[in-house]
Order: sequence, then structure tokens, then C-alpha cells
Amino acid sequence: MSKRLAFLVDSARCIGCETCAMACKNYYQPSQGIFWRKVSPLAAELYPHQERAFYSLACNHCKNPVCAEVCPVKAYSIRADGIVVHLQEKCIGCKNCVNKCPYGAPQFNEEKKKAEKCSLCYERLDAKLSPVCVQSCPVGALRLIDLNTFGDKTAVQFPDGHPKMPQLDPGTRFIPPRKPATVFSSAPAAKAGVRN
Repeated sequence: MSKRLAFLVDSARCIGCETCAMACKNYYQPSQGIFWRKVSPLAAELYPHQERAFYSLACNHCKNPVCAEVCPVKAYSIRADGIVVHLQEKCIGCKNCVNKCPYGAPQFNEEKKKAEKCSLCYERLDAKLSPVCVQSCPVGALRLIDLNTFGDKTAVQFPDGHPKMPQLDPGTRFIPPRKPATVFSSAPAAKAGVRN
């Protein structure tokens, strides 16, 4: 049975430490200002609580990736396991993929004049290793899943604030952040203006 590999982002666990993004940056050494993975805090409109919540975002490895569709030189390849790989040696730097991806996954490298993006560490996966972002997360908030066997009903494909593009069928799944519990005091509320 074929696989469709993807990231699971557990926002209920994520503490926003950015270890995943830094591990990716340290491992692949992209140019300054380029991040293949970013940790973004949820805005107050999406998560109106005193606690903070985060999305750890990278390429979604879509089933119908627009980056591959708009590339005039076929610099994108979709592996049998669903990983969307950018073939930088073919890239001509036209920025079509950078401009069309609604998730901002492809980044433009000004030094090389070529696009680049997360590869889901396919070389590491082929060597039976985890993606560096997954391996580095200290709280298990980032996991690798196979969408063909994944069955967590709490996970969603389009969480609040994430562009809803069902025609692309992005692979990343999210477990939404927990809402803080409301705590009620067992003591009766004091009446305003009453003095002993």
C-alpha cells in the first residue's frame, strides 16, 4: 500500500520555542532571511486567551501542488510517498511558485536566484531517519504521519487562520490549541458596596 507522508502540527502541545525552525535552518543552512519552517503565534482574533498558541508551518506537500502546476521547467517532482521535491538544478528563478503558493512555502534565494523549500527531509527518510524538525521538537508537537492510515479525528486540515484551499489538498494536519478551562470559585461572590 502506498504512503502519503505529511506533518502533524499539534498546537495543543506546541510551546513556540522555535526549535523545529532552528533545527531545519542549522541542518540545511539556507541563506540569511530564508526559513523553510516558521513558528507563528496565533493572533488574538483566532485565539483570544491570555495563554499563547502557535502553528509550526512549512511546505504542506499538497496532493495537487500549485508550485508544480505553474513551474514552466518542471522543477518540481512528486514522489510516490507524496513528498513534493523542488529540483533546484532545474529552477530558472521565474518566481511563479513563490508568487502562486497560498501558503508561502517556496522561498526565493536572492544569492542563487532560485526558489527553494522544505523537502520533508526525504533524504533522511530514505535513510530511515526522522525529519530534523520532527526529531528536534522537545514536546512532541510535530510528528510525521501517513495520511493513508492516519485516523485522529481531532486533527483538521484547515484550522482557523490557515488558507482553505481544498483543491490543492494540503497534507499538513493540525490539532487545534486547547481552550483554557474556565475556573469557578466555590466561595460565594462578594456583593459590591457591602461593608461589615
